[in-house]
Amino acid sequence: MLKFYHAPWSRSSGILWLLEELGAEYEMIEIDIRQDGGVPEDYRLIQPNKKVPAIEHDGVVITERAAITIHLADAFPEAGLAPPIGDPMRGPCLSMLVYCDAVFDPALSAKAQGWTYESNDFPFGLAEDMVNHLDRILTERLYAAGDRFTAADVQLGSGIGYTMDNLKVLPERPSFRAYMDRLSDRPANIRAAELDKQMAMNTPYFQKQFGAAPSEA
Repeated sequence: MLKFYHAPWSRSSGILWLLEELGAEYEMIEIDIRQDGGVPEDYRLIQPNKKVPAIEHDGVVITERAAITIHLADAFPEAGLAPPIGDPMRGPCLSMLVYCDAVFDPALSAKAQGWTYESNDFPFGLAEDMVNHLDRILTERLYAAGDRFTAADVQLGSGIGYTMDNLKVLPERPSFRAYMDRLSDRPANIRAAELDKQMAMNTPYFQKQFGAAPSEA
């Protein structure tokens, strides 16, 4: 049994895309992270900071996107999204998955907040260094870990798409745009985006933001 704790248009959207790529059966449990009063305290038993995503797979709770992605990609090997041990793409895939959580997200969050700091002030370093690194990687490779699509592309693609096209905090580079073009027509990506939009339009926060009544969503 696989339970997926999700909030639409959030950091858990990449896990929704991953589940669609894997073709896994799952029960989605919506966590309204934007509700008045915040998420109920009992959710801390699943996720200690009351964040998403989280999964519960066969009774075991797993949090943090990199850990969830690695676990799921390994648990559903028939999808071919997890390079096996011994495959030269295994290391780059794992490296990029952790990089998305440990460097990409915090560096861009700091930039979005207008923080000024030195590289050694925080373990994630400077946003400029991160951008240049990804630009080099995606100029050298078709995908995050090499010449084929892996689970790492779900998280990197989700992050680049949101921060470049929506948040406008990631500068647009030709390598980023070409990369997103390679991902945009994947059927699982399209399905996940539609599911996420439908869920978002039934969430009070987004109904208020976009002026949609529940019956119109």
